[in-house]
Amino acid sequence: MPQQQRHNMGAGGACICPKCDYRGAHRAGIPCQDERRPQCGAKLLREGSHHDQLLQQKRQH
Repeated sequence: MPQQQRHNMGAGGACICPKCDYRGAHRAGIPCQDERRPQCGAKLLREGSHHDQLLQQKRQH
């Protein structure tokens, strides 16, 4: 079974929603991707993560 990759981005920062642009404080010990935005159901992304950067690039085009 593949081992889950940890990104070790630290305890600070924010989790953001790719659908509704919600921004909330990151909770230490809980990956943003394990949380969902109740209002729209989307998985959250860690601000500054690889996936956040891909989303920002996509939105620029």
